[in-house]
Order: sequence, then structure tokens, then C-alpha cells
Amino acid sequence: MNNYKPTDPIKSPRFSGIKTFMRLPHLKTTEGVDFVIIGVPSDAGASFRTGQREGPAAIRKVSALLRGHNPILNISPFDHVSGIDYGDLPVVPGYIEDTYKRIEEELSLIVDTDVIPILLGGDHAVTLPELRAIKKKHGPVALVHFDAHSDTIDDYFGKPYNHGTPFKRAVEENLLLVDNSIQVGLRGSIYSEDHLKIPKDLGFEVITADEIRKIGLVELVKRIKNRVGDAKVFFTFDIDFVDPAYAPGTGTPEVGGFTSGEALNLIRELKDLNYVGFDIVEVLPSFDPAEITALLAANIVYEFISIIAHKKSKEISE
Repeated sequence: MNNYKPTDPIKSPRFSGIKTFMRLPHLKTTEGVDFVIIGVPSDAGASFRTGQREGPAAIRKVSALLRGHNPILNISPFDHVSGIDYGDLPVVPGYIEDTYKRIEEELSLIVDTDVIPILLGGDHAVTLPELRAIKKKHGPVALVHFDAHSDTIDDYFGKPYNHGTPFKRAVEENLLLVDNSIQVGLRGSIYSEDHLKIPKDLGFEVITADEIRKIGLVELVKRIKNRVGDAKVFFTFDIDFVDPAYAPGTGTPEVGGFTSGEALNLIRELKDLNYVGFDIVEVLPSFDPAEITALLAANIVYEFISIIAHKKSKEISE
């Protein structure tokens, strides 16, 4: 079996080479790999700031800073898993429904081989076709959704597809185990006093940022685990879950969010869930002059990789 892993930064300078994630091999294969990094460079669903199509490239660029051992989870991921940078899924600029079709078709080929995808958005609209591909292999899955927004409005200017609508559509299309799904971190001004009822009426458990401040992060982790149980999980992380002081490069920033450290610790505490896929969305490089948003996103992806390695090492030891 191949063991694909990053280029050693001690042997090759970080500023050299093609900008893949962590300088993993750029290959179009699913043979001999446990996970694939995939870019989804689409911002056809963005409603305010645009430019999220540049997010995958920005995340890849700064990911060269990442190293081979995760000291918090105490694991060297590439001792246990093999991974590649698959490149980007095909998109049609300006045509969201055609883009959806192409994302679903190519991602389905990857997911069907039991490889775990880690997708770099793109705006949050891209998660809908990702979930369509996931369902073809795994059936409906639980959604763990970290975000400042619920993304469950019915339409935007009369159109059904937008980065504010994917999870309304996902429920309608039976892509999710709604009774096992949870939205975490919602905050900011809303369209109406009933706006927060929408995801609850769809069946999601919703824990707002204000509620998290009251119950604490330990209790939050318990509630997420209790909600999800042993269901298969897709984890979608909108970078605006994090406060714009820590992640300014995003399309719809909301103040009063969480720190980088809090976000990373929450992900680590959820390491034992039964994941079948991950994405990180809404990184907007043009508003990220110091690259701190892209760097946080890269570190989140590194935690996703570490979780996959943790699970595999645990299975082997058992």
C-alpha cells in the first residue's frame, strides 16, 4: 500500500514546490489513500462579499507551515494514514446549478471508494452538492454545523440556491438525519424575531453563541455527542464561527464569536464521532491581508486529518 505524506520541510524549504495542502502529493487517485484534500473554488452562492473561490488556494499556500506531529492529540497523523491533494472539483463560474451537478458527480466517484473527503470551500452553498454525493454512499447523515448563521432560509431573491439556503434544501432532499444534527454558534442580528425558529422547526438542535457562553464548552461538547450518537457524521465548519478579530477574511462576519483556540479545542473534543466527510468554507483571502484566516482554516483541516488518523490508530489497536 502506498503511504502518501507531506514533503519533509527539513529536507525541502517550505516556500518551494507546488502549493498543495501541506505539500502532499497532487494526484488524481483514490488508491492507497485514507483521505483526500479537495478544493471547491466556487462563490456563486455568496450574497455580500465575494472571492471565496480563492479560498482553497489561500489555505493550501499557508498550510506549508504545518508540521508532522499533533501534540494535543499526541499523534503523528501520517504514521497512520495516507493522504493526497486531489486538486479542485470542476465548477462553472456564475452558474450554481451546473456547478452543483459537477461537484456531486466527481465527488461521488471519490466517496464511493470509502475515502474520506476533506473539502476546502468556496462559499457555504457548496456543502449541498457535497451532501448529495455523501448520501449516495452512506445514506442520510448527521450534520455537525459550526457557523454564525443557520443557512436555512427558503430562498434568496426568489432563488433556491445560495449560501444561506443549503441546509433547508438538504432537509427537503432527505440528505440528513435531522434528529442527530446540530447547529452550533449562531449569533448576530437576524431578519426577524422568528428567524431562529426556522432551523428548529426543520428539526435541528440549535445552540447559539449566547447559550454557549452560559453553559460552557464542556457542556457544549456533551450536547453535541449526545445529539449525534453513533450516526455517520459530516462536519461542516464555516470560518465565521470564529470571531472576525481572529478570522477577518470571510464573507459575512459576525462579532461576538469564538477564539481560534476555542474552535480548535472543540474540534479535538469531538474526535470520536463517526465521520464520513468534512468541509471548511467561507475563507475570503481579499479580506485576510495577514493570512490569519487562511492559517486558521489550514489548522482546522490539520485537526480533521488528525482525527482520521486517531480513529484508524484506535481501530488497529482494538
